[in-house]
Amino acid sequence: MTDHILVERSESAPHIQIIRFNRPDKKNAITRAMYRSMTDALKDADDTPDIRVNVFLGTEGCFSAGNDLADFLALSRSGGMGREIVDFLVALASARKPVVSGVDGLAIGIGTTLHLHCDLTVASDRSLFKTPFVDLALVPEAGSSLLAPRVMGHQRAFALLALGEGFSAAQAREAGLVWKVTAPDAVEAETLSLAAKLAAKPPEALAIARNLMRGAPDAVLSRIKEEAEQFAARLQSAEARAAFEAFLKR
Repeated sequence: MTDHILVERSESAPHIQIIRFNRPDKKNAITRAMYRSMTDALKDADDTPDIRVNVFLGTEGCFSAGNDLADFLALSRSGGMGREIVDFLVALASARKPVVSGVDGLAIGIGTTLHLHCDLTVASDRSLFKTPFVDLALVPEAGSSLLAPRVMGHQRAFALLALGEGFSAAQAREAGLVWKVTAPDAVEAETLSLAAKLAAKPPEALAIARNLMRGAPDAVLSRIKEEAEQFAARLQSAEARAAFEAFLKR
């Protein structure tokens, strides 16, 4: 696994798997190798009875700035969206164990849409959730075009995914994207506390309750596939290449 993704289990919380973004010099922008590592971790959790909860964390002041645009520019020249990205989204949408996340600071693109798949999210009061897909001549991903309207209603979802408006932590909580807002220095402890509470519950009963609330993942997986096809097509567009190149020249 790349050291830009740290997969951790501590002696004090052996039933919790932490998947931590660890590329702070690039604001935790996600490369294809990082996607592979996260996919492997989620699959390992599904296959390991001793792991009961997955936790996503970032670094101080940044959860993730989203996809690495240099990777996207390369994909726009070669064709396709990148199998690694789609594999991760499928693994996330179909994860059999609860998923909890903790956000401090920037959460951009997939750094925002990832939380639509989480069962509980804690955010610091300085967090910013933003999805500049259309600004980059792209379309929403991660099943967000289906999940966001379900969670927050059409207008707020449209403001987030199409208008590209940033949501503060308080706005994200009001919209249903976040469960709790706390101080920056309390995010990790609060996130791990919630994960520990879940890990202590009867795992079979928790799994059934979660499945009843979430429902079958078929519609979400179908939307991920549909979005990926549109996304791949947009990556080949002249306006997307121009947007990436302009961004990278900043």
